[in-house]
Amino acid sequence: MPEEPEIDTDKMREQIAEEADRGGTLLRRIALTTALLAVFATLAALKTGATINAALMLRTEATRLQAASDQWAFYQAKGLRAAVEDATRAAWLAQGKDPPSEYAEKREHHLAEQKEIEAKAREKERERDEKLVESDHLLHSHHVFANAVAIFQVSIALGAVAALTRSRAVWLGSLLLSVGGLVLLGIALSL
Repeated sequence: MPEEPEIDTDKMREQIAEEADRGGTLLRRIALTTALLAVFATLAALKTGATINAALMLRTEATRLQAASDQWAFYQAKGLRAAVEDATRAAWLAQGKDPPSEYAEKREHHLAEQKEIEAKAREKERERDEKLVESDHLLHSHHVFANAVAIFQVSIALGAVAALTRSRAVWLGSLLLSVGGLVLLGIALSL
C-alpha cells in the first residue's frame, strides 16, 4: 500500500485563520458601516415621505383657500348691484322725480356688504399664501432629504463592492461619500 502524501495541515490551518482574520475584520467593519448607512438612509427616506405628504396637504389646503376668488366674484356682484341701484335712481332723477328711498338704502347695504366680503377675501388670500410658502419650504426639505437618501444608497452600494473585493480604498470611498449624506441629512433636519 502506498503511503499517503504528508500534508502539513497545521500550517494550512494557520494560513486559513490568518486570511479569515485579515479579511474577517475588514468584512465586519464594512458590514457594520453599511448597516449604519442603511439606518440613516431609512431615516432620510421616512422624512422624505413625510415632508412630501405634508407639502401636498398644504397645497391642497391652499387650493381650498383659493375660494377667495369666489369671494371676489361675490364682491363684484355686490358692486354691480350697487351700480344697478344707482342707475335706477338716476333714471328717476332724469324724469324729474324723486327716487324712492329704498334705492339709496339698497345701494348702501350692497356697499357695506361689499366691504365685509373684501375683508373675508383678503383674509383667505393671506391664509392661502401662508400655506403656499410653508409648502414650498417643505418641498425644499423634501429635495434635500431625497438627495441624502441617494447618497446613502450609493455609499451602501460601494460598501457592497468593498466587501466583495475586500478593497479598503472602495470602503473608504463609501465612508467619505456617506459623510456627504450625513451632512445633507443634518441640513434637511435643521430646515
